[in-house]
Amino acid sequence: MRMRRKKHLEEKLAQCDNLICFPHVDSDVREAVLTKEYLDYAAVFGNDHPVHMEIGCGKGQFVTELAARRPDLNFIAVEVNRNVISMACHKAIEMGLSNVLFLQGGAELLQKYIPSDSIGRIYLNFSCPYPKATYANRRLTNPKYLEIYRDICAEGAEVHQKTDNMHFFEYSIEQFTAAGYKLKNVSLDLHASEFEGNIVTEYENRFASMGMPIYRLEAYRD
Repeated sequence: MRMRRKKHLEEKLAQCDNLICFPHVDSDVREAVLTKEYLDYAAVFGNDHPVHMEIGCGKGQFVTELAARRPDLNFIAVEVNRNVISMACHKAIEMGLSNVLFLQGGAELLQKYIPSDSIGRIYLNFSCPYPKATYANRRLTNPKYLEIYRDICAEGAEVHQKTDNMHFFEYSIEQFTAAGYKLKNVSLDLHASEFEGNIVTEYENRFASMGMPIYRLEAYRD
């Protein structure tokens, strides 16, 4: 079900103006990414700490908690939905975080704003699985997105994925492997494993409470 537009949304977004980058793309995305508008990390964050990214941050539970735990890192949180990115941004403000920047837009725009070889880790938490085969190119582990990650990620960077959808998880393993990634810390039931340091997301809470297994992996390239 599509989330209703929240009252006073534009006002709430304006209150986060210094924490949200609002891409405006009139042309085809494939053309838009050719004109670079790279973020200046030093100017945005005021330091030279490594930068990690969550794609599809939702209401921000994961990225804000992670940013609070790791003040030695900077985070870019990417989200398409204006309603939820507003909520995530206000959560970061309430927590007094200065190491999170929000990018309102889709992953297909990342190469326009993110310099090559600059991201130390990507998190994909409960991305939409797009179960219909005809929508496979929208999945965030589709080969076209893996190529984008390869470009923006620094040497030795990892992609960490969590999902409740077994078929999407199997698809992701196939795509990572085909693209030359290696896998580690693969879990078919995260909450029953000995993995430490897991930050539970909004969706994860819901699915786990229903007794559904949570699938997790870490993908990397040599």
